[in-house]
Amino acid sequence: MKGDPSLFAAIDLGSNAFRMMIGQQVNHRRRLVIQEVKTLREPVRLAEGFQGRSLDDLALRRGWQALERFGKRLRGFEAGRVRAVATSAVREAENATTFLMGAEMRLGFPIDIISGHEEAQLVYAGIAHAMPCAETTRLVVDIGGGSTELIVGVGDRPLLTESIAIGSGTFGKRYFASGFVDSLSLQEAERAACEQFEKVAYRYRSLGWQQAIGSSGTARMLAKVLKANGLNDYGQAGITYAGLLRLSIRLLEAGHARNLRLAGLPTHRLGILPGGLAVMLAAFKVLGIEHMVASEPGLRLGVLHGLMHQGPEVSRKARQLHLARVS
Repeated sequence: MKGDPSLFAAIDLGSNAFRMMIGQQVNHRRRLVIQEVKTLREPVRLAEGFQGRSLDDLALRRGWQALERFGKRLRGFEAGRVRAVATSAVREAENATTFLMGAEMRLGFPIDIISGHEEAQLVYAGIAHAMPCAETTRLVVDIGGGSTELIVGVGDRPLLTESIAIGSGTFGKRYFASGFVDSLSLQEAERAACEQFEKVAYRYRSLGWQQAIGSSGTARMLAKVLKANGLNDYGQAGITYAGLLRLSIRLLEAGHARNLRLAGLPTHRLGILPGGLAVMLAAFKVLGIEHMVASEPGLRLGVLHGLMHQGPEVSRKARQLHLARVS
């Protein structure tokens, strides 16, 4: 794999986890598509490591160690075939420069701190590639660890993008810090998320959409749990409001995420379930979503799509920046 000129790599430094996707472009039914070759995930939990406005030493070390492991996998890759992006946790950290210095040294490649607007655009680009549809207007909801991106688009064209500073990790720490869940904490978390969505909801409802898509790990987790436990009406796939309400009842009955006995719920997702559930409930309620389809990762596919379609000038600049940063 190392040094294979057909491979590209996208690294997503998220607030809950760092992920790397290695892929290549293949011809499938007369269409060039991105084929996943290898995906790695490291549960770094940056969002949990904030002390005030800065990442604490443990969070820094967890992030650096993960990127050192990624870096070993990327030896032999040209700079123009690798892009690493950092999202809300690094965007908001006052010691982001300290983190990036250690992170880039260990990864061996530059890391871009992207804005919420660019994050939303990349998410939509990934969805448009994975789920091509030229005419349907779609709402994409991407609930990350520290932010939620909302996009309405048609085909491969985003029409409206927004990044809101609420996420499964930050809400988990704020409202369910001890891991215990009761009706008051769940209601407070949902209310706070509703207030944030209401600030932008009018523009989204005005455009309208025919299909809602959840593109994050939170959405895929919820869809898997709802289906595996028969929580949706009539055995429906995907995510429904009724299913989310039934899941919230199960969570309240358990009193703590670790006490849940649900099929399809990985242990490493237990900590983000309450916060992610509260944000998703708020999105359904405020935006009037009836049903949501869970998709493949949007952001990483969007980054890979950009790498595979960039021109030679962009590749040349990436190599120059790479050499300047590691020299």
